[in-house]
Amino acid sequence: MNEKTFEEGEYVVYPAHGIGIVKGFEQQNIAGSVLKMLVVSFDKDKMTIKLPLNGSTTSKLRKLCSKKEMQEAIDCLRSPTRVKKMMWSRRAQEYETKINSGIPMSIAQVVRDLHRTATQPEHSYSERQIYQEALDRLIKEYAAVTQIGEKEAMAFLEKVLTAA
Repeated sequence: MNEKTFEEGEYVVYPAHGIGIVKGFEQQNIAGSVLKMLVVSFDKDKMTIKLPLNGSTTSKLRKLCSKKEMQEAIDCLRSPTRVKKMMWSRRAQEYETKINSGIPMSIAQVVRDLHRTATQPEHSYSERQIYQEALDRLIKEYAAVTQIGEKEAMAFLEKVLTAA
């Protein structure tokens, strides 16, 4: 990857951290070598990371999904819940893997499977944490893709979930 792949001010997705904004490019001298670095800021976490452009770490970084991919994720939220019959610890591990993949469809599957209606029993603490993490990631990418605010994105996704 090189500087032309990403542009300053562009939204990007880093699976382990979610949606960030490319702040620019820097050169850093590390152990006698000059490395070109991509600077990405994650405002929610008040965190900035620098990724070497010639390293494998930028291979995990991706541009926002397309509107078509996001629509497929939204359609997934409308589909029936598919909770596997296995111990919670194993399901939790699968859900974390899906969230950390950064793929909107996988994240939507987690949101769909862990969403509870008013008539269903409460989540355990760990279920709520995983659900909220997945929902936050989906809200942020939906907002960025559709160019609306996060509050509007949250309202839309909640409406989709309650209608399902």
